[in-house]
Amino acid sequence: MTLKNKILPALAVIGLVVAIVVAVRSQKKNPPAEPVAQPAQAPYASYIGGAGIVEASTENIQLGTSIAGIVKTVFVKVGDTVRQGDKLFLIDDRELEANLLVKEASLVQAEGALEEAKASLQDYETRFKLVQNVTDRRALSVDDFEQRKNAVLLYKAKLVSAKAEILAAQAALQAARTDLDRLLVRAPVDCMVLQVNIRPGEYAQTGVLDDPLMLLGDNNLLHIRIDIDENDAWRFKPGSQAMAFMRGNSKLNCAIKFVRTEPYITPKESLTGDSTERIDTRVLQVIYGFDRNALPAYVGQQMDVFIETPEEGISHGRGKVEALAAVNGEKP
Repeated sequence: MTLKNKILPALAVIGLVVAIVVAVRSQKKNPPAEPVAQPAQAPYASYIGGAGIVEASTENIQLGTSIAGIVKTVFVKVGDTVRQGDKLFLIDDRELEANLLVKEASLVQAEGALEEAKASLQDYETRFKLVQNVTDRRALSVDDFEQRKNAVLLYKAKLVSAKAEILAAQAALQAARTDLDRLLVRAPVDCMVLQVNIRPGEYAQTGVLDDPLMLLGDNNLLHIRIDIDENDAWRFKPGSQAMAFMRGNSKLNCAIKFVRTEPYITPKESLTGDSTERIDTRVLQVIYGFDRNALPAYVGQQMDVFIETPEEGISHGRGKVEALAAVNGEKP
């Protein structure tokens, strides 16, 4: 037997062995990977489960500006606690400051015109009184008498006009001050600065923005906005007990207190992270609250929530007993 005839059968045997080994290993089942964190377990026998988004108790205030322009000064930073009326940021005010000076000068000019009209009226009233006391009409022409009389009437009208100019100048000055004040954006409520998306030198736009200029909210008491599927909405009872669990660590949890129900079934947004979210169902939004110190939660964070409901078997059984008693004319 030649060497070639010996090698080919050996290679065939080796290939067969390799194929068997690969086949055996492919049949071996790998043990499932252990989860990084165990999912939260419902603490109630009967419950509604839902995802909740943490938000400020004032809801998240997306701050804007009523006048567009270049930002001149930002007075706060993220994490600052502000009181109602505190300064947040200022739009470039040089143009309106100059306009304010013009309006102030116009008011001073109008006040001067008023004083001039008063003095002129007083002078012409004095002149008219002199001719009014003349008993001999031959000493004064009719034309001169009428001129002095009409001059008094004319300057009375000018005095009224001057007073109107004062009111107009005061109104224009107040409007200029209002426009100037609108450039300074202040805190609408006592709250914390959650986001600052504007810096000095940047252009602040008006209207609804994808990223608000600032995001504010009172986070001393946090709220959780819970989405309950419309198919389960009938099972929810306002005031029901509920527990919230931190995602990633179900050991961090606390009881949450019912705040209110949003009485409108709204389309649910699937939080996929896409630029356009898919609306796949409708939900009832329920608001619960908890103290900020109860959990290390942040505004915008998702949490798992379980809301206690009456046990269905008990409630259905009680309903049947009551219905049967009503048919028989008995008290349940």
